[in-house]
Parts: sequence; structure tokens; C-alpha cells
Amino acid sequence: MDKFYHFLTLASIALYWLLVAGVTLRVVLKRRSVSVSLSWLMIIYILPVVGVGCYFLFGELNLGKKRADRARDMFQPFGKWFGQLNDCHTHLPESMGAHIYKIDELCNNRMGIPALSGNTLSLQNSPSEILHSIINDIEQAEQSIRMVFYIWHPGGLADSVASALIQAAKRGVDVKLLLDSAGSPRFFRSPWVSMMKDAGIDVVQALEVSPWRIFLRRLDLRQHRKIIVIDDNVAYTGSMNMVDPAYFKQSSGVGQWIDIMVRVTGPTVNVLSAIHCWDWEVETGSRTLPQLPQCKIDPTLQQHPVQVVPSGPGMPEHLISQVLALAIHQSNKSVRITTPYFVPSADLLETLKMTAQRGINVELIIPHKNDSMMVQWASRAFYAELLAAGVKIYEFYGGLLHTKSVVIDDQFCLVGTVNMDMRSLWLNFEVTLAIDDQAFTQEMRWLQQSYIEQSYSIDEKQWKQRSLRSRFLERLFYLFNPLL
Repeated sequence: MDKFYHFLTLASIALYWLLVAGVTLRVVLKRRSVSVSLSWLMIIYILPVVGVGCYFLFGELNLGKKRADRARDMFQPFGKWFGQLNDCHTHLPESMGAHIYKIDELCNNRMGIPALSGNTLSLQNSPSEILHSIINDIEQAEQSIRMVFYIWHPGGLADSVASALIQAAKRGVDVKLLLDSAGSPRFFRSPWVSMMKDAGIDVVQALEVSPWRIFLRRLDLRQHRKIIVIDDNVAYTGSMNMVDPAYFKQSSGVGQWIDIMVRVTGPTVNVLSAIHCWDWEVETGSRTLPQLPQCKIDPTLQQHPVQVVPSGPGMPEHLISQVLALAIHQSNKSVRITTPYFVPSADLLETLKMTAQRGINVELIIPHKNDSMMVQWASRAFYAELLAAGVKIYEFYGGLLHTKSVVIDDQFCLVGTVNMDMRSLWLNFEVTLAIDDQAFTQEMRWLQQSYIEQSYSIDEKQWKQRSLRSRFLERLFYLFNPLL
């Protein structure tokens, strides 16, 4: 019997090391950044068995066979729809500013989506203002409402939005609601689901979380977009989930979440509508392309070109990451960034450092307290080299700063759903707007300045004197940046 157990032990060890060797070979042969590969190797070897399991769950982009097949088949018909936008009179590359011109070239060549002029933009930064504006537009809806969110958390004004949707459906408006399964568990356990379905609303869980699907699809691949489109006339996107901050995560110890939304009218609405239709088909297999935008434009008015930049499985890889890098490289005076989760790739880190070393004023505003302890410590692992390169870092004390924004030279900005971490830039379904509108950008700049006034500036000399415990935790959680 002792010999049998001895043999069983040796066989188990041999099997485990064969498994580790196989996973190691797979990590090495995958084409991705060296830093990500090295991080995975560290996790695999430092955490026996658990590290290998983590790689199977989170290590590779796996949408699942049905969704992957749909996304592949969809690309041609959606590409044809996007391509028709180039014939629209609102695509005016000759009148675009230098910043957005190159982004239009990139997105048009890779995805077929051009920047379109003739939009009106409204920056909303008060939760009450945002939710009441959404309710008002829902009450005016006549034909259709399309919504996709990562989080819908019942309570407060979010319930008023749900009631407005039910009333809209009862008067004949076609309402389609797509919510991420992992982000909205409380909603899917609430009575709102049955009430909405009884009213005729199509409610769909995106990327359903289930123990049976763990090894069939990457678990942390999430539907992270926030889009509302009403009658293909009005749209919203930005950083805010469908929550009332006064009723959301009140016990987490980070304060209220600070967010923005952008209310849009004009041809960009139809592009955002198409992105929702893309997500709906990936999840359900049902295709409903929106109408093409009105191509009339008044040449005497400000044109406000906007480029919609989506990303996610089935779409061109790393498009938002490329747009971000292109925007930062074009800066001549300043770059100011707000993000709740800052765990940059090696490429983005070097871009920020090099930009500051060019003499550009680079400012980074992130929350002092984060709802993810791992992200909070991993973020701080980058402070030393950023500060040494001349980047100014501010920690925001007024709550969890959830706004995702980049302002370039006070003339051009990016706003949307994208965090400065590898999951947002490389993995999730995301969307951002590249906006060439100086008045709107100035509003965004003023809002960012108000964040700085509620922040503490990190001093490089003081930062070097932080405790050994802090340094250890920073380096420890930095190793897990592929999972953050």
C-alpha cells in the first residue's frame, strides 16, 4: 500500500509539472506584451495549482464559440452599414482639427467608422441631473429605446428610470435592455425583471455568469459599455452606470461614485445605436440595424466632429488603446487624465513618461480610496517612475472618482467607459467618444480642475519615504496586473 501511495504521489507531481510545462509553453507562444507574459509566468509558478487554474479562467480572450461565431459573421454586414457613413455629408475630413483627423483615419481604416460632424453635446456631471434628463427623454420616446449597462442597481432614481421604461413599453415603445450578468446581479434578483418583462420589455443578461460556463468562456470578460439611444434621435454615454449613487455601495468606505454622462444629438446617435445593435446580436443572435443618420448639415454652424470608438471581442483588436496612444502622442501642451482604475500596460506607461519628458504637462487624477484593494496598491506601483518622469499625480478625496476622461491641449478630449487598465483597453466591450469641440472640451477641463481642487498632490520626495510595507504591497499586487 505504501508503494501505491508513493507511486500516486510521484504520478501526481509528474502530471502537475507536465501541466505547468504545457501552460508555460502556451503563455510563451501567445503573441502579447512581454510584461503580461512574465506576469502570468510569475502567477503560475508562485501559486501552485491556483496559478494554472487562473490562467485557464482569465489568461486568454475566449468569448465562447456561439458568440465568437456570431461576431465573425456580423462583421461584414455591420461593416457595410458603417461604410455607408463615409458617403454622408456630415463626414467632413477637410474641416477636422488635427487631433481628430488622424483618429478618423485610424478608425475608418480599421473599423469603417468615420468621425461625423453636426452633433450637439451636453456634459452632465450631477447624478440627479443625469437621471432626470434620462427620465425626461424616455417619457418623450415614441418608437424605440435601446440601453446597455454594466451595472443596474435598484434604488432611488434608478427605480424612476425603470418605471419610465415600463410606461414607455406600455404605450408601444420597443424597449431593449442589455445588462451585464456579473455587474447587475442585484437587479436580476429584483422584482423589476418580471415587471419589465410583463410590460413587454426585452431584458437580456449579457455574458451570463454560470458555473457551467467557467471553462467555456473567459470569466472576467464583461459588457462594460454604457449606452442609451432613444428613437435614434438622442443618445447618452459616459462613465455612469444605471445607479443612484446615494443608494449604491454605501458601505464600501469609498464615498459616493463621481461620474459623468454626455447627452448627444446628431449623426453620432445612429453610430451609438449601431454599437448597441452589435452587442444585442452578439448576445441574442437577433439583428436589428438602425436607420442611417440624416446627412443634412448647416455649414454656418460649428461642426463638432465626434468619433465613436468601440472595442471588444470580434472588433479590431486594441482600437481604443491605439486611439488613446495617438491622442497623447499628438499633444503639444498638456494631457490631463481622470480614471478610477490605473493599471497601465507597459506601452501606455512608456507613452505617459515620454510625453512628460517631452516637456508636456501630464496630469493624472485618480481616487485616493478604491473599491478594489488590489487595484489601489497595483496603481501605486507605477507612481515612482511616473513622478521621476515629470508626471503630476493627484489623489482625489471627494469620493470614488469614476469619470473616465482625457483632455489634450484644452482643445480635444476623450470621454467614455474606458479605464486605464488592461481589461478595459484589451478585453472588455467598451466605447469612447473622441470629441473635437473646444467649448465642450473646456467644460471637461473645468470639471477636471474641480477634481484637482478636491485632491492631494503626490510629492516625489515624500513618496520615496513611504514604508517598506507599502512598497511590498505595491510590488505584490503589481504581479497580478493581468487580472486587474
